[in-house]
Amino acid sequence: MKTSRLFPATALLSLLGLLNPSLTAQEGTAQTKGLVPLPVTVLDMPVEQAVLTPAPNVPPPLKRKYAARVIVNLEVREVVKRLADGVEYTFWTYGGSVPGSFIRIREGDVVEFHLNNHPSSKLPHNIDLHAVTGPGGGAASTFTAPGHSSQFTFQALNPGLFVYHCATAPVPMHIGSGMYGLILVEPKDGLPPVDQEYYVMQGEFYTTGKYGEEGLQSFDMGKAIDERPPYIVFNGAVGSLVGDKALTASVGQRVRIYFGVGGPNVTSSFHIIGEIFDTVYPEGGLSLPNRNVQTTLVPSGGAVAVEFKVDVPGTFILVDHSLTRAFNKGALGMLKVTGPENRIVYSGKEIDAVYLGAQADAGSESAKREAALKTRIAAEIKSNPTIAGLTKEMQIEKGQQVYMGLCFACHQPDGKGLPGAFPPLALSDFLQADHERAVRIILKGLTGPVTVNGQTFNSAMPPQEAVLTDAQIADVLTFVLNSWGNKGDALSTAQVKAIRNENH
Repeated sequence: MKTSRLFPATALLSLLGLLNPSLTAQEGTAQTKGLVPLPVTVLDMPVEQAVLTPAPNVPPPLKRKYAARVIVNLEVREVVKRLADGVEYTFWTYGGSVPGSFIRIREGDVVEFHLNNHPSSKLPHNIDLHAVTGPGGGAASTFTAPGHSSQFTFQALNPGLFVYHCATAPVPMHIGSGMYGLILVEPKDGLPPVDQEYYVMQGEFYTTGKYGEEGLQSFDMGKAIDERPPYIVFNGAVGSLVGDKALTASVGQRVRIYFGVGGPNVTSSFHIIGEIFDTVYPEGGLSLPNRNVQTTLVPSGGAVAVEFKVDVPGTFILVDHSLTRAFNKGALGMLKVTGPENRIVYSGKEIDAVYLGAQADAGSESAKREAALKTRIAAEIKSNPTIAGLTKEMQIEKGQQVYMGLCFACHQPDGKGLPGAFPPLALSDFLQADHERAVRIILKGLTGPVTVNGQTFNSAMPPQEAVLTDAQIADVLTFVLNSWGNKGDALSTAQVKAIRNENH
């Protein structure tokens, strides 16, 4: 039964042109050699089961000062999960989450590795561990059909922080669907003790829809080849490390973050706004640390360990310092630090909410209210088809999230704008006079003087037609037209689309 299930899967993929022919021959016909004959020195090692943890958690440090035989059981699952608010994606995972489970072993350990592909999976998968010395990093030994389990053994010869990922063709699609994680091989003498350890990985997702386009999204190979990801995120989703999911620490604690980039393509400029890395282990090597680093470059398929002491309380923002990735594609997280102030070290307030965009408190609360409204709408549809009122409320909540992400830095959270610089949206006669004009301004931008409520403003509104979808424009205008004393109807996606398609 096992053989009959394995070969049709590889044959089908080959016919579809999804498997590299050279990989097909290597993986699909790999011979099972039987259990490795272990020497007495290895048989005498103590045996332990590896502790695996989902991000951002890390298994506890290894206290032992000797090598062991470590058994690792890692399961592949294909699951539909949240990528962003209103956006779902079919993730291919190690351990049911993105990134895959964190694996922690010690230099010199002999690892018995089991890769188990859940019967519900649609495709075969394997694993390439960069910590492995051997063909394909284990990929050639772990090509595993759905409902099957593969096993191989390796010895951890080199200490370091290493990426693992799927190497089944087409490799970019498997990695781009979330199949990556980190394995830490601790040095024989261990790592310096710290108070908190966290696990963060960056990866990009090539969805058929634009950023924020709702519904179940699928992988877009054309965008992947052109390296144009709508999403670049930490730990598998927009907002995975914000609000009540933020990393935490207390003043005076020392924090270590194991940070990796799954890719498949984009390099990260990892930075924490308001902190300096006291110690950096560049490229995952643990023998030559660097000191006092502001931003560290992490290649696709690479990793870094950073350490720092937190000296003052506040919210510190984790970003890819290629900043449109952080503020427009999702590569943003938070570290919330509690404890007493030290006003000599830092005398000012917490980071201003303008830098947090849609992840600010108002945006997060709006997302929660949107989720509640979705539940109400689903219930209302069953008993009453008249749901126009709820639909408008939903648009207002979605629109507030767009506003908090893009608009409120200039127009302010209360819609009053900045005197002499940016016109108010609250009780604006200019806005209320022509709603279609407002749509055109959002799409095409506006430069030059305008008069709002009797006051002239001469500034620039950048075009957003390449940034916002029709639905997002309809939602944000519906929010603005029904906030701060404004009273207006809901604007539809169809209205925006018609204006976008006008010939100028």
